[in-house]
Amino acid sequence: MSQRQILFLDIDGVLHRGNSYVAGHHIVSSSPGHIELFEYLPVLDDALNSYPAVQIVLASDWAYRFGVDYACSQLPSPSLRARVIGGTYQGCEFDEQLWPMLSRGAQILDYVRRQGRERLEWLAIDDRSDGFESCRERLIHCQSECGLGDPAVVDLLRRRLCERFS
Repeated sequence: MSQRQILFLDIDGVLHRGNSYVAGHHIVSSSPGHIELFEYLPVLDDALNSYPAVQIVLASDWAYRFGVDYACSQLPSPSLRARVIGGTYQGCEFDEQLWPMLSRGAQILDYVRRQGRERLEWLAIDDRSDGFESCRERLIHCQSECGLGDPAVVDLLRRRLCERFS
């Protein structure tokens, strides 16, 4: 059986600077002076170009709060939307209400455990590093203020994609 290749993707602090919030019927950036959500999505799209087998699991508060389908529909890239196969919280074996209280690493490791560790090769890109102590080499950690706008983080992403998924 071949291994599935999964990228666990956070949205806020990764695909755009800072967090976001709901204003009326819209989701807007909380970053002062930056109103463009998903400003770094083209960076991720480009980095994944050489890895067509990589699927995305949303490890984002967006997926939990608004649902995977809605969160996915907000991604302005058809190629990235096509890669999304779910959210980390889907199928968890405990009360979903407790999900936000878990560290991000614990959320991802729970998903990996449910899928079968031997069946997955994975990386995570997130601005949270909590819970990744046992698997730091699988985390591409972004700073919330710059997300994938940081060339050093993009370089690390490209190296790790090559190491894990080539």
